[in-house]
Amino acid sequence: MNQTRSAPVFALAGLLLAASPLAAEAEHDLASEASSPGLTAFHARLAKEQLLQDIGWKLVTGNARYCVDAAPAIGLQLHDMASYREPQAVRKLLGLKGDVAVLTAADGSPAQLAGMATNQSIAAIAGEDPNSWPAQPNRDWQRIKRAHDRIDAQLAETGTVAITLSDGGSISAIGVAACASRFELGGDTKRAVAEGSRVIIGLDFPGFDYVEEEFAAAIAHELAHNLLRHREWLESEGRKRRNIRLTEREADRLMPWLLANAGYDPAASVRFMEQWGPRHGGGIFRKRTHDGWDERVQFIEAELPQINALLQREGAADWQRHFRREINARD
Repeated sequence: MNQTRSAPVFALAGLLLAASPLAAEAEHDLASEASSPGLTAFHARLAKEQLLQDIGWKLVTGNARYCVDAAPAIGLQLHDMASYREPQAVRKLLGLKGDVAVLTAADGSPAQLAGMATNQSIAAIAGEDPNSWPAQPNRDWQRIKRAHDRIDAQLAETGTVAITLSDGGSISAIGVAACASRFELGGDTKRAVAEGSRVIIGLDFPGFDYVEEEFAAAIAHELAHNLLRHREWLESEGRKRRNIRLTEREADRLMPWLLANAGYDPAASVRFMEQWGPRHGGGIFRKRTHDGWDERVQFIEAELPQINALLQREGAADWQRHFRREINARD
């Protein structure tokens, strides 16, 4: 979102060693004018957006009972024409009546079950018209953040949120508990990063070509960084090589636990690492901020017997009680 961030950001290909603007987050270059190629590009990106939100929704709702910061959510992702390079062209391209519209509604979420779908124009959120809020002429990400924050605040206050559509329809969605982490598709990058409250997956991340449960493992790795509060711990204890390595190891080991509670095969985390590691891990592993990919597989495999035993005995993998921490994470 064209912000300069001073906090560390975790990346599956390694921890970013210097703070830098994540400009790709706000780069929604659909087209310079309303055109068929632009619409094709939008739908190609939308397919990845939808997959990311569907997987993310399973992970944050399936693990909500173990997240200390779980809050009501409805699985709705909006977008704002003001965040694009050429707002009027994109609005025309998508055939929207206003600036704020539905981008995705996660599969099985309250938003999707209430009938919300891509490109429905939004007239009001809990009685406020987000289209009327001040915005810069282009690439303004603050208004869409305000819209999502309003949804979250309304859900926290009442457990439900009313959304009015531009065609006059009205939808009321009841929130369900979810871990407090958002999922966003970045720009033309192969990186997957965790930023504390968000997981950002690059448009060219190789995991999009994997089977769903293996891609879910990659997303679970980044989510694990957020749930285990690794950013806070590194800020407190220092970003030494050893500390980075410990946080990466913990994120690897928590992957199968998060997958199990989301309904995926926890062993998919092993298959993901076996596929991803040999192709993408060499350079950063030689710096020893991470274990070697084969070592990482061993650490992940070591978690599986306990997870499977808990699933058989309790029907869920309670990582708050049974996952062994390697660092002294602070609350």
